[in-house]
Amino acid sequence: MNTANESEKNASSPEVPQPKAKRAPGKKASAAMKPRAKKPVNKLKADRAHKKAEVIAMMKRAKGATLAEIMAATEWQAHTVRGFVSILGSKGGEKTESSKNAAGERTYKIAK
Repeated sequence: MNTANESEKNASSPEVPQPKAKRAPGKKASAAMKPRAKKPVNKLKADRAHKKAEVIAMMKRAKGATLAEIMAATEWQAHTVRGFVSILGSKGGEKTESSKNAAGERTYKIAK
């Protein structure tokens, strides 16, 4: 049963929103859940530039460079090497030559 005081309180004062309670801190990650260490961004760019320069130097040799040699030196896959050679010829401003030897190996050269 409501008394007169309770009904007066409800009618006279509007509800004031209460502040939300703060969240409790979460559990800490276990050793197995820790993220892997990442390479610094600058090192990635330096590695990429070094590999590109290495491939260009290999292709400037008199005999050029085979697809397998480039893959071994850069740890790239075959389609990545072929894409790089294609871009080097079209956007890189280098004239590239591609040929197959008797064994069927693809050789890439930069023409002078």
